[in-house]
Formats: sequence, structure tokens, C-alpha cells
Amino acid sequence: MLVVNARIHIADTELEERFVRASGPGGQNVNKVATAVELRFDARQSPSLPEAVRTRLLARADRRITDDGVVVIQANRFRTQERNREDARERLAEMIRAATIVPKARIATKPTRASKERRINEKKTRSAIKRGRSSRVDHD
Repeated sequence: MLVVNARIHIADTELEERFVRASGPGGQNVNKVATAVELRFDARQSPSLPEAVRTRLLARADRRITDDGVVVIQANRFRTQERNREDARERLAEMIRAATIVPKARIATKPTRASKERRINEKKTRSAIKRGRSSRVDHD
């Protein structure tokens, strides 16, 4: 059982783990032992996620989420299968925890009079600089 927070728990049956050979340096061991973990979690079909959390999780622009709503996490930081497995599960939990946070609604405001005046003055200054470039064509 993966505990995300006090209200969200994901059953082990919803998580699909595959052990594969890790890429990169590691000597002879890297060619023999499948220590890297590929963790798959079908967020779209999961009964464990509240609907609001599922929507925010799937709306993220994250390359680890497929078009079918499956979260794929690859972990190969460590040399042992067990540490990589824990790492992948913790990264999935952290990803779901981030989706539980409701973003604050932006309150639309009008620009202040001073900011409008600063913008206009900056435009006038820039205009004067550009106008000054073209009027200095006295080559006598």
C-alpha cells in the first residue's frame, strides 16, 4: 500500500512494477542484474484518487504521463532493486501530493494610474531616442 497522505492510499494492485536493466556505467553488474524499476500507475482508472486530484494530475504538462492517463516513473538512481523501488514509489507519491494542492485563483486587477504614466513616459523616451537617431544625418 502506497500512502500519499492521510486521505489518499493506493493499493499495490493498482501499481505495476517492471524490473529492467539500468543504462549507463556500472561495470559487469549492469549487464547481468535488472535493478532499474519502471513503475506504471493508471491514474485515469484508479478508484483511489479523488476526482479533483485526478483532474489536476492529468492536466499537468508532464512527459511522464501518457495520453491514456498512465503515469510512468523510471528509477535507476541506486544499485539495488529495493532502493529503486522505494524511490519510484516516493516520486509517484510526491507527484500525486503536488496534484492535491489547489492553485489559488488569480484576482484580476487594473493597472494603477502611476504604472500607466510610467509606461507612457517610457514609450515617449524610447520614441525620442529613435527620433534622434534619424535626425543626425549631417555629413558636411
